[in-house]
Amino acid sequence: MIFASILTPIEDALTSLLTWLHTSGGLSWAFAIIVLTLMVRMVILPLTIKQIHSMQKLQVVAPELKALQNKYKHDKKRQQEEIMNFYRENKVNPASSCLPMLLQIPVFFALFFVLKDFEKEVFPSYPNSDLGFLGLVPDITDPIRSHWSGYLLLVIYVASQVASVISMPMTDPRQRYLFMALPFLFVFFILGFPMGLMLYWATTNLWSVGQGLITRRLIPKPKPPEKRTSRAEPRAPDSGGDGAKPGKTSQRSGTAGERRVRRRKKRGPQARR
Repeated sequence: MIFASILTPIEDALTSLLTWLHTSGGLSWAFAIIVLTLMVRMVILPLTIKQIHSMQKLQVVAPELKALQNKYKHDKKRQQEEIMNFYRENKVNPASSCLPMLLQIPVFFALFFVLKDFEKEVFPSYPNSDLGFLGLVPDITDPIRSHWSGYLLLVIYVASQVASVISMPMTDPRQRYLFMALPFLFVFFILGFPMGLMLYWATTNLWSVGQGLITRRLIPKPKPPEKRTSRAEPRAPDSGGDGAKPGKTSQRSGTAGERRVRRRKKRGPQARR
């Protein structure tokens, strides 16, 4: 399978890295997983910063994008073309907001298989090593449902996932609600996962929370694009409006004109004679 061929080298790399952290770094297997998580997040940090910039830009241009969607809602093909042009003009790439999350999926599944077969493939070489965590988790390779500490890790995972979603900039509130609901939907599905995997996922979520708090202060939000306003043409002065009030001068000039006309009419016949 293609997926298995992708995961195999990642599994080997994770196993070697965890073993090195345990032997050379003197860390327990649980803390080796935590350090591994931090290393993964550091590697994808440049992509994450790019993701934050992209999501902030999407927030800024969201009103214009929605207006564009409504304008061409009856022509889907034209709508797609206009949206792509809009993204290109504003230098926004929606796909970049998903890339850091997608890159972590193979690591997540590879670590799942590493921990699943840990006692058979890795642990026999280090029989005296400790698989516990802080005296709370007896064995990080045990499933979550096997011990009360597993449920504690599950609660930490759900809470950290919700907090990380809240700290992320999102344009659509419905998307935020969906990401917040996902951990609750997966609760019963992940009860059979190794506790070490929850340790990994809770750590990466806590990283996301701290990252969101820091980037809000360090990364300025992009300025909204200037709205185009059409300049109104200067109105012609209206003699009857507020701009030109009828005064005595206009009345007198009008009266003088009438007088001249009457005088010409009177003098006309005399001048001809």
